[in-house]
Amino acid sequence: MTDLIKTKFNNFLDFTKKYNQKREKNSEKFKALNIILMVIFPIFIVCMAEINQFKHVGNFLEFAAERPSVLAFNFIAAGLVYLLLLAIFRKGWIATSIHSFVYMALSITELFKFGTNGNHLILSDMKLFKSVKSLKSFAYIKITPNLIIYCLIVMAFCWLVFHFNPKLPRRNGIKRAATVAVCSVISICMIVFPSFYTPVYNFFKLDTTAASNAFLLNEKFDNNSFLAFLVETASESFENRLVEPDNYSEEYIDKLTDANVDTSENFNGGKKPNVIVIMSESYADFRVFDELGISDSYYEGFDKACAEGKSGIAITPTYASYTVRSEFELLFGLPVRGLNTPNMPQRELADREQPAFAQYYKSWGYKTAYVHPFQGSFYSRTRVYSDFGFDKMIFHDDIEGVTDFTVPVDHYGTYVDDNTIFNQLLELVNTTDEPMYIHTTTMQNHQPYDQGEDPTDEIGNYLQWVQHTNEGLTAFLEQLKKLDEPTLVFFVGDHFPSLRGETSVYNQLNITGQNCSTLYEQKYFFWSNYDADFSSVPENKFSFFYVPYIIADIIDAPHDAFIENMDENLKTVPVYSTDYNDGTPDNEELDVLTYDRVVGEVMSPCPIPEEILEASKGED
Repeated sequence: MTDLIKTKFNNFLDFTKKYNQKREKNSEKFKALNIILMVIFPIFIVCMAEINQFKHVGNFLEFAAERPSVLAFNFIAAGLVYLLLLAIFRKGWIATSIHSFVYMALSITELFKFGTNGNHLILSDMKLFKSVKSLKSFAYIKITPNLIIYCLIVMAFCWLVFHFNPKLPRRNGIKRAATVAVCSVISICMIVFPSFYTPVYNFFKLDTTAASNAFLLNEKFDNNSFLAFLVETASESFENRLVEPDNYSEEYIDKLTDANVDTSENFNGGKKPNVIVIMSESYADFRVFDELGISDSYYEGFDKACAEGKSGIAITPTYASYTVRSEFELLFGLPVRGLNTPNMPQRELADREQPAFAQYYKSWGYKTAYVHPFQGSFYSRTRVYSDFGFDKMIFHDDIEGVTDFTVPVDHYGTYVDDNTIFNQLLELVNTTDEPMYIHTTTMQNHQPYDQGEDPTDEIGNYLQWVQHTNEGLTAFLEQLKKLDEPTLVFFVGDHFPSLRGETSVYNQLNITGQNCSTLYEQKYFFWSNYDADFSSVPENKFSFFYVPYIIADIIDAPHDAFIENMDENLKTVPVYSTDYNDGTPDNEELDVLTYDRVVGEVMSPCPIPEEILEASKGED
């Protein structure tokens, strides 16, 4: 048996040697064909990547006829990348394989991403690649015959290049190095320097409209196609990168926060209520769209809580995804617009102790907790949020089978049942002597929405889950009524749900970049089991990041000069969100304060003891 294996292995080596010898001969024998293969490859791979997006060749040809200049840009960009790879690796099959893999991998990722949540892929999304195990639970991944055929065609072309073995001569080392340098410089200029890429984009008639919301971004994709969209949005992202404001200085911060305030504790006679902030994943009220005819029965629990407390509309900084935008605003009391509205604001934070609102509660004598029934590694929450002032963080990881929950964990659909969250909140309050501040970000209502009587009825399945949340919410609030501790609850959904791209209810409603503001309006309620004073809650709409200050006013917490300043901003700039209204001018004050507290030197009044803050800066 061993001799047979050895013989087969030797035969394989002999075949490989002879085949490689043939390939070497092909390099010289078929020079003209090899030149043709290398010339047409950039055109071929662009067409295959784009056809994969359009799903059918006819749709791609229609786009090519309507937007030939955009397609020409894609061909030239692909040629530049291919030339760079050829200059680096010399061998055509290596350059072709790498280029093919990258383009098709991006194309397939885009296909699945848009099919999952109706948002298109941008390069900054690649930061989530290390969380691919988590993302698999979100995505609708459907391997179609067309997708298989397109991949096989690309693989066949790669094999063709491997067989005929085009390559650059060894003696042209200096020319190759020069080619690498020139291609690299052009590629960098296409992303970094507006004076270079602006006339290029204009010449090829790319859509460079500033996309201030997800729907405008999707419309830009339709105009630019997949590859040009990736390049143009990469340029836009770099141009909008966070930099230190020109007027950032201690003098300016002192001017903004120059206020005499009484920081003595009062809390309505000294009684500190528990504060529970519930940010409900993908919870939204679709009754705002009359044409859908959504029954009130799905929202009975929510409506009852609104009637017993105080309700209104808050403006979320995101739609369909990027929960951490909403979470950042609720945790910090700062606008993501002050950080240029990044998709993942937690990646912008300085690596030090952060003045999130949990730090205020700790300074007021509260115990603090963060509860999230998902992996702590997703969005790097365990690492990043450990600087936010939470005494305890509770996560649940289905993939690794690890949980911090101290109550039985049940699931509803794909994720942890909201009732488990409510039970955990009650457990924390009941087992802690001090008053508690708890922030929870739920998961139950996260996509996919293909679980139900009809897997294709996304909105119907979604509403069943929302109804389940509301039933649990009613039971939770009833339990709080029996609690012998004053407790304030704030409840809001982080954003409208992600629904499939082409077949979603949003398309049925003809939502566009011009009429999508409703999808950034989230109904909320404040509720208490005691006679809380809700007179400080604005009647008008306001951005998520003002919620912590409104809560501080409701519970009559002490104010420092920073909180006083934000209370004034609530009156003068109640909504500060690019996605909701890009017509709102930049607010220098809010931008500088946001930069100072999460990226800068924290020169504004801060609840973190100075020695702890300075020590954490030293560790950075």
